[in-house]
Amino acid sequence: MQDVHFFNKIAIRNFLIFYPLKQIKTALISVYYKTGLDQIVNLLKSYGVQIYSTGGTFDYIHEIDTTVKTVESLTGYPSILGGRVKTLHPKVFGGILGRTQLESDQREMAQYDIPAFDLVIVDLYPFEETVANTDDASAIIEKIDIGGISLIRAGAKNFNDVLIVPSRKYYDELIGLLKAQNGATSIDDRRRFAGYAFAESSHYDTAIHNWFAPAMELRYGENPHQKGWFDGDLDALFEKLHGKELSYNNLLDLEAGLNLIREFNDTAFAILKHNNPCGIACRPTVKEAYLAALAGDPVSAFGGVLVCNRPIDKDAAEEINKLFVEVLVAPDYEPEALDLLFSKKNRIVLRLKQDCYDRIVVKSVLNGRLVEERDLHSETADDFKVVTDKTPTQDEINDMIFANKVVKHSRSNAITLAKGGQLCASGIGQTSRVDALRQAIEKAHSFGFDLNGAVLASDAFFPFDDCVKLAHEAGITAIVQPGGSVRDQDSIDSCNQFGISMVFTGYRHFKH
Repeated sequence: MQDVHFFNKIAIRNFLIFYPLKQIKTALISVYYKTGLDQIVNLLKSYGVQIYSTGGTFDYIHEIDTTVKTVESLTGYPSILGGRVKTLHPKVFGGILGRTQLESDQREMAQYDIPAFDLVIVDLYPFEETVANTDDASAIIEKIDIGGISLIRAGAKNFNDVLIVPSRKYYDELIGLLKAQNGATSIDDRRRFAGYAFAESSHYDTAIHNWFAPAMELRYGENPHQKGWFDGDLDALFEKLHGKELSYNNLLDLEAGLNLIREFNDTAFAILKHNNPCGIACRPTVKEAYLAALAGDPVSAFGGVLVCNRPIDKDAAEEINKLFVEVLVAPDYEPEALDLLFSKKNRIVLRLKQDCYDRIVVKSVLNGRLVEERDLHSETADDFKVVTDKTPTQDEINDMIFANKVVKHSRSNAITLAKGGQLCASGIGQTSRVDALRQAIEKAHSFGFDLNGAVLASDAFFPFDDCVKLAHEAGITAIVQPGGSVRDQDSIDSCNQFGISMVFTGYRHFKH
């Protein structure tokens, strides 16, 4: 598992000393598509920039600027191996990677007659377009750019000295800054273009990876009319013991279920539906935990994804076998349990090999990505700040810890009700917190739960005291919530009025 690391813009800006504008004196241009290049070449010519180029790019530029030099004149080697090797040479990459601030670099560049490149312009071989237009593997492989991608990475690495333009999509921006600064670049310009460069190389390499190791095609996406794929290594996580292929929605529920179940050290069983826990309980045995989880919402459990943190024994399997289950995952199974579980042809039975997960969460949105740290904080009794006259009992504290773990993994706005280490009901995905509580209370009553002495957990603060009043009417005696509302005191006063204990955690757990 690898964490994702990002540039800290503020830190880098503070680290870099002041750099004046740097005049472009020498440029290297190696592009596949020549469109839009003429205006750039004319500008560079007007600023007296010496251009080096390769192959067809040289021929194109020579029509505009006869002073252009071939890369071969620099390296002493012609383009070889059918054009596979043109720029891969120390005199080229030394000219890009040489550091002007490092005296030893400058001595070696002078010793080996290496020119310092201030500008590198690359437009890569059209790999994705080739894949889209042909199934000819040899043609596709020849469109894997080696020299170009190396030039991009080298230029981006040495952005202190080099402006790297990694695609023709940035030509207009380049032309604008050249005109504005008379053929010079700033450190901010070079750093910005380095960011473009790494984005370009990442996208390009991902496309190549996907061709060599295509994403696993799923039966369909979220709905039957949508196509779906999974790009990852499920075999590293699970051993599929039985059943049909996993679906898009199965994988989403598995992700949600595993994130939830790892919160518990005691024997725990969870039932997931549409990424939300509809039942979860901790009990001494797997069978007891399963039956208590099922009681939380036996209607929603139909067709659900079941997750357990202990091996499934025969007694538990006998009960599970009575329910239509989409997916069951556990660290192991007794042989007699598997005999029972395999009796349903399509039931997916997975053995969890290792429970690993990224500490970074990435979501695609608006043609970009949202990236955040995973919510790994789980509150303990030490995080609880009692804000009411009444102090919770030890049993209430235990149930508040349990309920708070469950609400953390429920879609906002979320309320969970728990009693005796069992989820009684939850209200999830509501646009108001009081509606979430009403939903939870109604569900709990519909399944025969007595909420007297139950606890309530909320994923965010109460904006009003209406939830406290509803909780009191239902018989709830303890509440755990983050706190932080400007009207916290209203809720505290209501709890004191009704004899309810309430603790603040200081941690919100929105989940959208």
